[in-house]
Amino acid sequence: MPFLFLAGRILFALVFIAAAPRHFTHEGIQHAADLGVPAAVVLVPISGLMALAGGVSIAIGYRARWGAWVLVAFLAPVTLWMHAFWKLSDPSAIHIQQSMFAKNLSMLGAALLISQFGAGRLSVDDRVKK
Repeated sequence: MPFLFLAGRILFALVFIAAAPRHFTHEGIQHAADLGVPAAVVLVPISGLMALAGGVSIAIGYRARWGAWVLVAFLAPVTLWMHAFWKLSDPSAIHIQQSMFAKNLSMLGAALLISQFGAGRLSVDDRVKK
């Protein structure tokens, strides 16, 4: 059973860790700017650091509650700015962005749960506590 905590944390965190490098590319910054993110040249790399730090924190279970709050702070604005399906008119684009918006809401829910319950077993936090 303790492996479920570890597997769940890693699977959750991989989304953020895998996405973080794009936040440091011209393409990623330009995409956000095109969607209306203010000061994208500054905010997008900061969001990449947040995604990476929060993801790694949760994956290894080191200060996972802190890492979860970092991801909450990352997900809230990203979900509203990057997946604003209500601003679109193309039905196909609306469908895609509604799906991405819902995915982010579910990840926000998971991050909130981790912020309250911590990393669980097989984590650095658990070893330090013992």
